[in-house]
Amino acid sequence: MRFSVLSLIGHEPHPLTGELLPAADRFEEVIDTAAVAERLGFDAYSVGERHAGAFLSSSPNVVLGAIAARTSTIRLLTGVTVVAILDPVRVAEDFATLDQISRGRLELVIGKGAEAGHFDLFGLDEARQWDLQKEKYELLRRLWSEEGVDWEGEFRPPLKNVTTVPRPYAGVPRVWHGSATSLNSPELAARHGDPLFTANAIQPREAYARLIAHYRERFEAYGHDPADAEVAAGSGGLLIADSSQAAVARYKDLYEARVRQTFKPHLAGKAGYNTPFRTIEEAIEGGPQLIGSPQQIIDKILGWHEVYRHDLQSITVDGFGLDRPEQLETLQRFAEEIAPVVRREAPSARRRWRADSVGA
Repeated sequence: MRFSVLSLIGHEPHPLTGELLPAADRFEEVIDTAAVAERLGFDAYSVGERHAGAFLSSSPNVVLGAIAARTSTIRLLTGVTVVAILDPVRVAEDFATLDQISRGRLELVIGKGAEAGHFDLFGLDEARQWDLQKEKYELLRRLWSEEGVDWEGEFRPPLKNVTTVPRPYAGVPRVWHGSATSLNSPELAARHGDPLFTANAIQPREAYARLIAHYRERFEAYGHDPADAEVAAGSGGLLIADSSQAAVARYKDLYEARVRQTFKPHLAGKAGYNTPFRTIEEAIEGGPQLIGSPQQIIDKILGWHEVYRHDLQSITVDGFGLDRPEQLETLQRFAEEIAPVVRREAPSARRRWRADSVGA
């Protein structure tokens, strides 16, 4: 098992104190956390992309560029790049630049995004989101893998003999497909033989297992070797204590206040937007949140692995409102008490990171 740390760069008042950090301080926290994650032996750091709501992650390529300058080995992921609303030419240019600066450490995770407002913001029809996703991703593939591209589609002007610059550092970066609620992303990933990154963040395990099963079935149906199907999984936040009882005592008010704060009433009943695990006890028992003692968290990740057969696990430490020292303590405890056990019990069986072969 490999491990990644994700930040969506949330920027809203603390759920209990109401304190709101200045934006510049939040960016510095994220950049510094990536450097700490590298020192602690995490394999990757991921920055999300949001264009609506209480987030500062509208330009993940810029933040990842700052992280690239502060690190040297950790892989740089997105989580997700909302390719459906972006110009593929710009995506190709921006992230190839990041790939060059980081000397091949980029891994792109694409998706249609988890916020309802960004299609209107960019003047696009949300009803066409999957058509936008498919066309724009397939153009991005060509721009990274070919030179002198001639192309014509529905959602942007035609291209004639286009070669985007810079070119990626050492071949086409690996592209994962983020999947939260719909079979469309697993289908597109399977069609192209790409890896799947399941959100595993809000819904019960069975919902994500269904998406992964569809991906593996369609991956083979498209003629790809099923042994090459790669899966990663997110999680709904990380809170570590010495025991389950200590976790409830320490984090109950914080967890449940955050759930109330982030509830989206206009999306009630729509899968993937509001957690059904409203109490911390429910989250510990059956939710995708990693809350409890180190052994409880180990058992939960290994339980996911039995079902998902995933090779990369993502965690988040800044999603519940932990103060800065406790975020870093949480990262360190995970690295020292949890990651080694999971790596031993679920050793990585997939191909190496792309950058391993280019000396990064």
